[in-house]
Amino acid sequence: MSAPLGPAELVQSLLPFGEGTMLPAQAYTSEDVFVWEQRHFLAGSWFCVGLESELRSGEDVTHRAVVVGGVPVLLVWGPDAPGVEAFANTCRHRGHELLAEGDSGKRRVVVCPYHAWSYALDGSLRTAPGMRDVAGFDRSEHGLVPLPAQAWHGWVFVNADGEGPDLQAHLGGLAGLVEPYAPERLVPLGSHDYEVAANWKVITENYHECYHCSRIHPELCRVSPPDSGANYDLPGTWVGGRMELREHAETMSFDGRSDGRRIDGVDPRSVLYLGLLPNLLLSLHPDYVLTHRLEPLAPGRTRVECQWFFPAADIDPTYAVEFWDRTNRQDWAACESVQRGIGSPHFRPGPLAPNEDAVHRFVTTVARGYLGGKLEG
Repeated sequence: MSAPLGPAELVQSLLPFGEGTMLPAQAYTSEDVFVWEQRHFLAGSWFCVGLESELRSGEDVTHRAVVVGGVPVLLVWGPDAPGVEAFANTCRHRGHELLAEGDSGKRRVVVCPYHAWSYALDGSLRTAPGMRDVAGFDRSEHGLVPLPAQAWHGWVFVNADGEGPDLQAHLGGLAGLVEPYAPERLVPLGSHDYEVAANWKVITENYHECYHCSRIHPELCRVSPPDSGANYDLPGTWVGGRMELREHAETMSFDGRSDGRRIDGVDPRSVLYLGLLPNLLLSLHPDYVLTHRLEPLAPGRTRVECQWFFPAADIDPTYAVEFWDRTNRQDWAACESVQRGIGSPHFRPGPLAPNEDAVHRFVTTVARGYLGGKLEG
């Protein structure tokens, strides 16, 4: 399936920084482009489906159903498996989903609700009612289709088309930047879900520039200069950089003070903003980690799950949660306005400002992905 956008539509987006523009309107508004992205950018890459601890919802959960880029996926924690495994959530008989999206089970067998074919947690077919006397039927040939899945710092990533790159190559230089924060050892103490009336790429582009900060984020600018820091140029399928804290500020909060405690071994004067494509944004602070996990729902609609992680369970997260909730809502209003503007018949892709180099990297990565069929750094 070729992408709905070809070289002619993308030539301006692929020009060098300082000459190129943002993506054409169809990239943000077209249903055809969105459907293509689901299969090639979301299912075809390493999509973050959430925290392993929350997906399990307790040690007794053995399997859970999620959807990745429109592909039903069954996550499994087998009794002998070292970690999470994944299979296509598709019965090998007539294709019925074994579990509905979001449902979980606690047994060591998964039974299809349609015709009661059952599968062990290793994906093998255990029973197929009525098929015992069918000539040539071999249970070993009808196990569930395995899919690549890996946990990284507590998050679960799935490659739902089974043809994605190695996860470590996908992470590239991002892994070394995140490692000192050890998010898997932090405690999730705050969470907000938002539904934003904007394309997932509009949200990602907004995240990767502070050109807009002085106009819509007065609280942020009081604790971090909008023109501070720099963006990284390292391997991997990600975009990001760092910003500095003002002299009086300990962290990103309304007054710059931290009500928590510093994460050992990290830079106390910088905040890192890293976007692992396609859908995990990591904001790494001296005293907490904030994540935005994007779930594209439609060309102009995205669910955003925000979570805050701290070094200890006895910390009151309010100082960080309320600061970023206000900042998020300022961003969502801007993104929704951008989405409406892109939908105008008068829209033409605009140039990028000198401090939007991270946006340029994201735009060119997406444009190359349309041409090559995969998101690659």
